[in-house]
Amino acid sequence: MSDVTGQQRIQTGVPNAETILHGGLLPESATLVRGTPGAGKTIFGLHFLTASSEPAVYINLGEPAAYLERTAAQFGLDTDHIEFLDLSPSGSEFQGDQSYDLFESGEVETTPLVDQIRQTVEAVEPARVLIDPVTELRYLAPDERQFRTQVLSLIDFLKAAGATVVLTSQAAASVTDDDLQFLVDAVISLEATADRRTLTVPKFRGSSTRRGPHTVTIDDSGMHVWPTLDPAAHYRDGEISTLSSGVAELDSLLGGGLSTGTISFVTGPTGVGKTTTGLQFLTEAARNDQRSVLYAFEESKRTMFKRAAAVGIPLAKFVEEDRIVIQEIDTGELTLDEFTHRIRTEIEEHGTEIVMIDGVSGYERAFRGSDDPAHELVKIGRYLRNMNATGIIINEVHQITGDFRATEHRVSHLADDIIVLRHVEYRGELRKVIGVLKKRTSDFESTLRTLEIGEAGVSVGEPLSELRGILTGTPDWNDE
Repeated sequence: MSDVTGQQRIQTGVPNAETILHGGLLPESATLVRGTPGAGKTIFGLHFLTASSEPAVYINLGEPAAYLERTAAQFGLDTDHIEFLDLSPSGSEFQGDQSYDLFESGEVETTPLVDQIRQTVEAVEPARVLIDPVTELRYLAPDERQFRTQVLSLIDFLKAAGATVVLTSQAAASVTDDDLQFLVDAVISLEATADRRTLTVPKFRGSSTRRGPHTVTIDDSGMHVWPTLDPAAHYRDGEISTLSSGVAELDSLLGGGLSTGTISFVTGPTGVGKTTTGLQFLTEAARNDQRSVLYAFEESKRTMFKRAAAVGIPLAKFVEEDRIVIQEIDTGELTLDEFTHRIRTEIEEHGTEIVMIDGVSGYERAFRGSDDPAHELVKIGRYLRNMNATGIIINEVHQITGDFRATEHRVSHLADDIIVLRHVEYRGELRKVIGVLKKRTSDFESTLRTLEIGEAGVSVGEPLSELRGILTGTPDWNDE
């Protein structure tokens, strides 16, 4: 695989890692994969060796070869083309009279360890070599200078033999690996905490990389990297048009409808009809052969189907036709980087034009363990705009009546449009009203109208010009 400049790259085999590395590792380079125990260094190395069927050598100084082969098999990784040079304490190469007194000589070429490696490399002629973990060699060298000299000589030998090399390092506060970072061409740092695994690339000679940290997950298929969303890295041309709701009076409030490539908030208290209003835009888009995706954080797909059918919205029909996709997302099911990757896949691979997030409170609950979900939602909005996709975000305010509040979250500045829905008490009846608070791209109607949702669907009434104080929740007649 080549990068955007046409430079040949070596695949790591870790899904999505090439996006961060701008194509992969450089040929005949040395990369240090560092991290604490359990961060995934060995799994990364197994992906690297099995990404190609070319001959490869695994120099294992930690776990025995049998264990590593079983680990690879658990992830479905084929190791048939890999030669394991087992230099672990229980490895077959160091059974019997041989000892670990390997670095007594000052010349790397004469040490028993390097003889073993040289013989294996010359016999196999590998395209890829993994040394896991290289930090074990530190305990065999008489001093730090000798260790650095030996490792550098070993790296140079392997690169001269035409191999691309990955070394792993047990990074810990008590044992630094700063010296190793200076010796290699690239450094990939893996970190594991109680809540999250991450990958960053602090060093990469000869290429730029995507800034992190990026989320890492490990499942039955191995390691996956989920790049952090960078809105500035994405752009798609497209005409600006109008997205209709299919309800003439609602479109009139909006000056014709929603402008494509913008972010609209539909905001109001529970039960006022926010999700149903959003579905009006999605189903009308589906009638015009546009694809939408709805990320449901608040309610199940089954409940949504039932509610839509009760008000005459043919949601199930359009889902069956794949013109509307509904993805339910539970708390803790995904990381934020996985979620934004899903959005990117919909936009970039499936041609989705409208994205609806239902709603902000559920979104923040789902990702409450993340650093700053509100900031990430702003980045999602910027990405959608850059890709000329339309975003509809359902936002709940908890105050059912009383003084008006557009949003209780730190994201209202993201909105190009704000559609406001309210419960009001009028002459002993609970009524719904709808209005437009903000629209950046065009003029809009500044009046409020009644909103009714029933078996006949969504209907919007005439402007309520005779009422005052509607947004307080207790309107009065205008006696003028």
